[in-house]
Amino acid sequence: LGVEGAKAFSAMLLENTTIVSLQLSGNEFDDHAVKYLADAITANSKVEILDLSYNMFGDKAGEILGTAIAENIGLKELKISWNHFHSQGAAALAKGVGANVFLKVLDASYNGFGNSGAAALGEALKANNVLEELNISNNRISVEGALHIAAGLKENKTLKRLNMTRNPMQSEGCRGVLKALQANSGTGIEILDLPDIHVNKELVELCDAVKILFPNLLLRYGGNTKLQRKSQSKAELWTQPKVVGNSQNAV
Repeated sequence: LGVEGAKAFSAMLLENTTIVSLQLSGNEFDDHAVKYLADAITANSKVEILDLSYNMFGDKAGEILGTAIAENIGLKELKISWNHFHSQGAAALAKGVGANVFLKVLDASYNGFGNSGAAALGEALKANNVLEELNISNNRISVEGALHIAAGLKENKTLKRLNMTRNPMQSEGCRGVLKALQANSGTGIEILDLPDIHVNKELVELCDAVKILFPNLLLRYGGNTKLQRKSQSKAELWTQPKVVGNSQNAV
């Protein structure tokens, strides 16, 4: 659809009062198209689910969308995965999420939030008391960024599901997140997905301790491997995440 398509959809959404779910993924929307979509996001209060994934938004788009998200009073689910939001744009988006009092689900996976974006998300989690699901997998979040997220989790009471897979946060970052849950007796976390990393004894013990505190928590992390032989001369190593908790509730 490109820029002209963004203009057309924006004009329609400024008047439409019946559409509640809109899927606009994979349309090559870029930083030039975003200003039109942002106008609609700001003004339209009827759309509850908006999918803008697989587009070409960059940091400028992140700044514009962040402002629009902060002012929106209708969105409950936003998908912005597979774009090009990096530090500055990611921070602006996170700030908008922190200010929004309606958004329940945010999928920001496969971007490049990095540690500065994670820091802004951590602050958003401290302020936001509505968001229930957050997917930030594959966002180049290292130990530093994970600890920022942990600081937010330490105070947040409403987030139920957090996906942090495919981030280079190492065991130290995972421990930081788990310790934040330990320190927050009022946490709402029900499902926590951590990266597939080598699991040492200290991390296993910490996971077990968290499970004792929150027996209904579904905690998934990597490190367990199974060797499956394909023939006598060739074998393939499969990494399987370990599930701690009720596997029937796994999504």
